[in-house]
This record gives sequence, structure tokens and C-alpha cells, in this order.
Amino acid sequence: ILNKPLGVIPEIHAHAFGIGLKLAHALLGQRWKLNRCSGGHAKQYITRRTMRRGEFACFITHVIFLPEYYLGIVYSLPMTASLPRYSPTLLRAGPLRLDGGSMFGVVPRVVWSRQIPADDKGRILVAHNCLLLTRADNSAGPKHVLIESGSGNKFNAKNREIFGLSDHSIESALAAESVPAEAIDHVILSHLHFDHAGGLTRLARESEAPDYIAADASMLASPNIKLNFPNAHITVQKREWADALVNRSVMTRTYLLENLHPLREHLNFVTSPDPFPIGHRPLRDESPPSPITDRMTEVLPGIHVFLVPGHTWGQQAILFHDPQGRPIVFTPDILPTTHHVGAAYNMAYDVEPYISTVTRRWFLQAAADHNWLLVLDHEPDHPCQRVEPDGKGWFKLIAGEQ
Repeated sequence: ILNKPLGVIPEIHAHAFGIGLKLAHALLGQRWKLNRCSGGHAKQYITRRTMRRGEFACFITHVIFLPEYYLGIVYSLPMTASLPRYSPTLLRAGPLRLDGGSMFGVVPRVVWSRQIPADDKGRILVAHNCLLLTRADNSAGPKHVLIESGSGNKFNAKNREIFGLSDHSIESALAAESVPAEAIDHVILSHLHFDHAGGLTRLARESEAPDYIAADASMLASPNIKLNFPNAHITVQKREWADALVNRSVMTRTYLLENLHPLREHLNFVTSPDPFPIGHRPLRDESPPSPITDRMTEVLPGIHVFLVPGHTWGQQAILFHDPQGRPIVFTPDILPTTHHVGAAYNMAYDVEPYISTVTRRWFLQAAADHNWLLVLDHEPDHPCQRVEPDGKGWFKLIAGEQ
């Protein structure tokens, strides 16, 4: 009866709806004309213009059991009641210290330092946040999916000190969850900067033959490199890979070939639609012309990616659903910490800061409209956040389930 609802109907609600339909048909029989009903961003369309009064009673049951639709609250965007679901585990893959001025771009230090303190070297503490997704049912798809991998353990002492790295990495984070690296079936990366892709490889141990020998080991403790997840396929945007290989970046040492070349035979490329037509220069508050559902690419059963350009041109966010059917979006460097929610809070590392502002606006609007739980990639304290309008034309973050 319902045509293209924007959200997944929880199974218990679907059963209640079916029961209401049978009861209504049994009790009532007159015809009732009903056009369409809509609410907020969720719209349901009754496929028949004329319905039996029993069907109308069932419609009332729908309103009672699914008030979320009529409050404009949507569980998810990709539409199917049998969508595969995943149990997420937040993995903290060690600390990272980055220059505070670079992290906040044009925002003056006198402003950002009120929110987050810098150390004696001007660095702020951020995190390597990753997600382990474990399939929550017997549906098709991989059992273990890793989102992001952190910086890894390959840097030499000088660079470990520069970036404030510890001995804790994605390896030890997975070990704490009793998940061996060999059990990871698939890895999805938001982009290929070293603090996101570096953990896909590690230093080879003395007893191991390396999978790759770095030609330039100036930043490494050793040139001998081993794949961290030998059984995993790795998904990244095709544009991101092309830019990484030739270092299209405002930084000279962020796309590191020793992080890239070992992955070649394990890569799955995806080309998601751009938010705006090629060559279009969007206004600051302009929204993409197509709905976000049309710009999502399903890369694994129940897992979708979509472009969020600005930090890099091929940066992607990742959407999936937890066992309760709630949508969760792993959020990359369009919103690295809770302190970057403002319109002007772009990083000096962004290839296009203006586009970051444009993207952040429509991304936050989508998060508020669809009740996404965001997981911020570098937030050191409370990475899980929800979004609400702030009543002043922008948005605010509300700490969500951690």
C-alpha cells in the first residue's frame, strides 16, 4: 500500500500494520476516498485513490504505530525492510597531535583555543577513530568490516614524536576485541591521507618476508612493509586513488606511496555521483539538486557511501544500520571533531575550504532531517553525535549514544 517510504519500517511495526489491515477489512466495508498523506521529510503515498473504509482504518493504525513518519523522523534512507544490519564497535586506534592553527584554518587561535587547548608546541589532541562492523544477522555480506585504519605503526621515532603517536594502533585495538587481523573481510576508507590509510600496512617483523619494500623510507622505521589485513578487500573512491597517486593535496607528505602501493591488488574502486554538476559553482547555502539517496552507492550489502568533498575531492562518508535499524554515518574530515561544526571551521589541510563549508551545510541538514547518528573520525572525547538546527540558520551537535 505504501509507495517509496524514505525509511525502514521496523519489523514489529510492519506486523502491527498487517494485523490492523486484517482487522479493518473484517470489520468495515464501505469505500472511503483518500488522496495522500505527508509529513515533514517523510511522505507516504496511497496507491489507490479510493480505498475501503477498512483500509482507512488500517491507515489510522499506521499513524498510531508509525508516528515517526508524521513527525518527519526517518529511520534511514536506503529503503528495504530486510536491509542487512551491523553491530558497530568503536575502535580507538591511538592518539594523534596536529597543529591547532592548521586544524582550524582561518578561525583565529583566540577563538578556537577557548574550546580546545593546545600544548607547548601548538598542537591539539585528536583521535584515530575507527569502526568495526560485525554483521548482526545471517544475511549476505562480509562478517567483519573495518572503517578506517589510523596512522599505523610504521613511522620512525622523529615522526612519531611530531604527531604524538603512541604504541597503540589499529592492531592492538582489534586485539582488544579478540578479532584477528585475518578475520577482516573488507575495509572502507573515507580517504587516503596517512592518518586514515596508514594502518592498512605495518612494519614486517624480523621473521616475516615483506609484502613491499619502500623505495623512500625517510619517514619510516624500516622499509620492510607487510599488509595488515591480507584477506580484506579495500573500498575507496576512484577519484581519491587517482589524486593520491600524484599527491593532489595542499600537503606534500600526506599521501604516502608506502601506504598506497602495497594495496593495489586489494582495491575496489567506486565512483559515486558528485553533489553538484561538474563545473557548477554552488552558492554558500545551496543544496545539491538531487536527493542524497540518488548519490549513495551500495558498496556492500547494507553499507552505502556518498561523496562529501572539500577536504579532498574523493572523500566519502559511510552509512549503515545497527541491529535496531538506526542509521549511523561514519563522518570523515568534513566534521573531524565537535569543535568543527561551524560554517567557517575548515582546516588548512582542505583542498577546497569553500566547498567544505558548502558540503558541511548540506551534510548537517541531511543528518538532522534523517536522524543520523554521526561518528566523527578525529573527535577525542565524544565521537557519537546527533544534529539539530540551532534556530539561527545553522546546526548544533547533541551527544548521542556512545
